[in-house]
Amino acid sequence: MIKIIMTINIADTEMLLGFAKEMASLGYRYAAHPLNLVTDSDSIAFFRTAMGAEDHCLIGPNDTDYFKSMPIDSLIDGLKMVMQSGMDTCGNGTLDLASFVRSESGKRELRENNLNGNIMNQKNLEFLENQIKYTGFGESLQTELKKKMEKGEKEFTLSHDARFDTARLLSELSFKKSDQSDLYFFNSYKAILQKEGAPHALEQIFYIGNENNFTMKEAFNLLEGRSVNKDLVSRDGEIYNCWVKLDFTDGETNGNFKMHHYHQNYGYNLEAALEKHAIKELQTPEAKESLMNSLKKGNVQAVTFIVGGEEKRQFVEANPQFKTIRVYDSSMQRINGRESQNQKQQDSQQNAVSSSKSQKNGAGGEVKGEDASEEQQEKKAKKKSQSI
Repeated sequence: MIKIIMTINIADTEMLLGFAKEMASLGYRYAAHPLNLVTDSDSIAFFRTAMGAEDHCLIGPNDTDYFKSMPIDSLIDGLKMVMQSGMDTCGNGTLDLASFVRSESGKRELRENNLNGNIMNQKNLEFLENQIKYTGFGESLQTELKKKMEKGEKEFTLSHDARFDTARLLSELSFKKSDQSDLYFFNSYKAILQKEGAPHALEQIFYIGNENNFTMKEAFNLLEGRSVNKDLVSRDGEIYNCWVKLDFTDGETNGNFKMHHYHQNYGYNLEAALEKHAIKELQTPEAKESLMNSLKKGNVQAVTFIVGGEEKRQFVEANPQFKTIRVYDSSMQRINGRESQNQKQQDSQQNAVSSSKSQKNGAGGEVKGEDASEEQQEKKAKKKSQSI
């Protein structure tokens, strides 16, 4: 059995390449070379058709010669590989061109795979960096993220620490490698709220996907007990808007607090709730829009109340459960909602409070009506939460 090889003198490489290119320019498409001799310009033959090359291989110059045909483009590509490899083509010696081409092709494929892998890994890194950034964790985790990915572990976590006045939010970001590729995915983060004077921390896992994601600041606001307005996607793929609030009295099997959803048909109108109060920022469209956007993210927002014709700095937050807003003074002490609304009525009337209005509000600061119901329910919920 004769091994099919093509052997050339290394010093003839450039000459053979030039010869093959010239024949190709003249319309020749196939070459036939001897198998048991060193191929040079004298022993190689060129043909315009495959049949002509095959006939030459079957009917050699003598019975001891065996020829093999090949497309002229393959011969040119192989000779180019030798010239581009950095090999000394001026020296003596022979070269098995077929084996050399297989070896170089394997190396090239490996380099391309590594390059493609590096490009893919870089894109994966950039995607995760942006995902972390726009989830509210900034850019401080980028260096650690890259180190973790380079280790190639199946799963890893990153830690983030944020301070909010007297509160601290620790976050553990979880990443996992795909079972089908080397790509990593940002799956979830655990938010842990620690507050000064609180007997224990509050924890909640927030999952990351294509939609229904909560930012780190929104997670903080939810654990603070406030509500967040979001555009969410249903299982059927429909987009809907609602307010979300954690229920600290009810838990799920995974340890999370359950989320209450107050949909559009629940009837909460943030703008209408704000307009019941004498808030200066409501007087200009830009300031009003900014205020409402901040409240929808669950923030406690500083505003300017107009009291008796004078400006007074206070704070407000959305309260969709009771279709109101909560009002706090400059020391973040809760102000009776009815009292805040009466401030606007007093300023608009420009008169002293009538006796009938005093009777309506009740003696000794007793809370009546809607606000009484709200405060009583909050107290009940607080007692229930403490008892769990």
